[in-house]
Amino acid sequence: MGSKNRSPWSWVPTLYFAQGIPYVIVMTVSVIMYKRLGISNADIALYTSWLYLPWVIKPLWSPVVDLLKTKRWWIIMMQMLVGAGLAGVAFTIPVPDFFQYTLAFFWLLAFSSATHDIAADGFYMLALDEHKQAYFIGIRSTFYRVAMITGQGLLIILAGFFETYTGLDPVEFNVHARPDLPAQIEIPEFEKSVESDEMAFVLTNDEIHISTQKASPETIDSIKQWAVNQNLKNGFVIPEAKKKTKAETGWFATHVSGPLKEKLRGAFGRDEVVEASLRPGNIGLVGVRLTRSPEDDEEVALNTGIRRGDESIKLIEGERIVVDKSNWQKTAWIVIQLDPKLEEHSSAWYEGRSGNIPLAWTITFFILAGLFFVFFVYHRFILPRPDSDKAVTQGEGENMFTEFFATFKSFFVKENIGPALAFLLLFRLGESQIVKLASPFMLDAREIGGLGLTTGDVGLIYGTIGILALTLGGILGGLVASKQGLKYWIWPMAFAMNIPNVVFVYLSYATPQSMWLISGSVALEQFGYGFGFTAYMLYMIYFAAGSHKTAHYAICTGLMALGMMIPGMISGWIQEIVGYQNFFIWVVICTIPGFIIIKFLKIDPTFGIKKKNVDQ
Repeated sequence: MGSKNRSPWSWVPTLYFAQGIPYVIVMTVSVIMYKRLGISNADIALYTSWLYLPWVIKPLWSPVVDLLKTKRWWIIMMQMLVGAGLAGVAFTIPVPDFFQYTLAFFWLLAFSSATHDIAADGFYMLALDEHKQAYFIGIRSTFYRVAMITGQGLLIILAGFFETYTGLDPVEFNVHARPDLPAQIEIPEFEKSVESDEMAFVLTNDEIHISTQKASPETIDSIKQWAVNQNLKNGFVIPEAKKKTKAETGWFATHVSGPLKEKLRGAFGRDEVVEASLRPGNIGLVGVRLTRSPEDDEEVALNTGIRRGDESIKLIEGERIVVDKSNWQKTAWIVIQLDPKLEEHSSAWYEGRSGNIPLAWTITFFILAGLFFVFFVYHRFILPRPDSDKAVTQGEGENMFTEFFATFKSFFVKENIGPALAFLLLFRLGESQIVKLASPFMLDAREIGGLGLTTGDVGLIYGTIGILALTLGGILGGLVASKQGLKYWIWPMAFAMNIPNVVFVYLSYATPQSMWLISGSVALEQFGYGFGFTAYMLYMIYFAAGSHKTAHYAICTGLMALGMMIPGMISGWIQEIVGYQNFFIWVVICTIPGFIIIKFLKIDPTFGIKKKNVDQ
């Protein structure tokens, strides 16, 4: 089979999987990696947020991709650069100034990935006819989402696996909640010296029994605070800076956002009493020591978490303990607290892991670099060579700069530009906010309006059930759009994308405990999102059509990113003021502009429908 007639199934899934992986690495995996390597939250938030910039401003250089070389050439070269950037991160993780060097390579990844997006989306429109574009829109969106799940799930699991098997042996302890014990709290001690020639973490006790009968709040708080202070004093835990930023104390906060926040809180806010703070559950303590001194510049971290059992038995202090030459002979403390509502026998198993974190992430990024070398070679031979994939020719007297600005002008003078801009910016107004707060809502305690799920529960719901529903919705959207066209399906898709947000209103009021009910609600929302997002993607393709379709599509995606970024930035601020229940009602209200705008869009009724005279 010639390259021009090669089946889209041979390259669409791999191309969009390769498009999604570097994005999720830069935006999500980098945050987790830096956290595991001990970078402060303030630095992580500041520097990794800037990495989003290339995707926001990519329309500025999209004409360059249109004017120079072919889209196929750009795809292959950018995949090679992404692989080089991943290898650069892997090489610089172990060096002393790793933060600065890895950030530089993440910037290379970000710009290469954003440029790859421009070329891949343009190539998709050039290599496929209108009908196949509509048919495969769900497939490409699905594999892009699979890349998201791979990055947020499998890559983190892989790094965690290497962390476990590249360091010291794990430590384990069981916690038992017992109603038959008196309400007393003991501080354990090591029975003998723990020093040894072999480095290992040891515990004061591997079985902890905590009474469900409550000690006085003053006793619980004083012992808990003592453990916290000991960990801080001995350098096992580094405190987060709690200083107000300039943004929190400046003119805008004093005269605008501060008063507005108070007015909104007075009108819509909810006064919530946290039961756990009034009658806290009992606590138990575990002491931790290292048996041998680390080297002069060596740090050994112990990361402890629940592996199975009752989530009502929570680790509240000592989740991450860092030991070095100065404190290895002192005792670090892990504090476990029972949910105040727990009144019956229960148990949980905790495990502490102390792998070589830099080595684990180095291996992970080398594997990713190898994966992109495979993508580079595969697409070098598999991507078709459509006749229309060529650099835009320049007329006499024209140069690259005049053509560059002409490309931008040609986009903003398109017919129906006003409603199109409004659609691109506002159609996802509700989703742009719910996507930021859905997971925190599920993770937050029930006492403050959340569902009280574990990280593992949320990963299971979104990583398996959610991705399956999303995949089915995306594929179905592409199939139906290819049969009756975008204009026919845009209204049903708009309803499918926005109406399921109501399930979060229900969840916030009912706060169900059934995993089946919560999973079913998320599955409905994700299926609707997958089905409805097809309309958004197809409209961008439709509106970008023309002589500069690659650059125009990149401008559309830049506007899409802007429409997601700005509402997302203030969504947390709004939720903190009004609470989860009113926030999700607000999200549903925010879907209304998207429905209104559709009425003003001009769409060719035949767009996306298989043409009878097309030779298949």
